[in-house]
Amino acid sequence: MVTLCRLIGKNGICQLSKTNKSQAILELISHARQFANKPWADDFYCEVMRKELLQSTGLGKGIAVAHGTCQGIDQVYVALGISQEGIEYDAIDSQPVHLLFLVANPPETQLEYLSALSTLVRLLRNDSFREKIMHCVTAEQVYLLFKQRGCTIPIRT
Repeated sequence: MVTLCRLIGKNGICQLSKTNKSQAILELISHARQFANKPWADDFYCEVMRKELLQSTGLGKGIAVAHGTCQGIDQVYVALGISQEGIEYDAIDSQPVHLLFLVANPPETQLEYLSALSTLVRLLRNDSFREKIMHCVTAEQVYLLFKQRGCTIPIRT
């Protein structure tokens, strides 16, 4: 079992400046330690955008959980991009996204991937928790919020 804060890590939390969905996703991939400079990062971006064209992962209430399965990835990865301004995302409530999560996984870990997604969605249903994230000034503060929650996910790293 691994905790969500360990999956995200301090270097997997980034402030985003882009307000366009595709640019914000690319910005998060470029800046989060989990994705930056990985040989599979371009393929992962294409897979995420392919899924976004089929159906937006904007869940409403300022949250999106973009995700994709891609060859070359060695484990489940999660990163968080925070946008104070908001990202035009085609969310189901037509509101801008402020918390953009990216979840990547190898093809052979579908159960672990789904566990990570469901843990995120369950956690983000809490209005108070989302508001606390938005009031954080640093990635360290956001990381500590996740650490306090201690959400465990039954996956290998």
